[in-house]
Amino acid sequence: MGEEKSKIESIREWVVEHKLRTVGALWASGIVGSMAYNWSQPNMKTSVKIIHARLHAQALTLAALAGAAIVEYYDHKTGAKAERVAKFLDLNEHKQRE
Repeated sequence: MGEEKSKIESIREWVVEHKLRTVGALWASGIVGSMAYNWSQPNMKTSVKIIHARLHAQALTLAALAGAAIVEYYDHKTGAKAERVAKFLDLNEHKQRE
């Protein structure tokens, strides 16, 4: 029997495979969340609300990129990335032979 992956491990693998989607989703949720919060503030001009939303989303995006870099570093240190690349290259070899 193969060992089952934990929920956190499967999420980590998905993030590793879909880094740009993860960062983009965090950016979009940052914009939406910040806009929702800023629109609840009555004494601000619309332009200031939009600028604040953009700044909050940028900060969240930088945090997401830093997190993706940490995951990449962890994979490099543990050798998980090398295993994925080897598996990918092996799959391509089999496809070319067919």
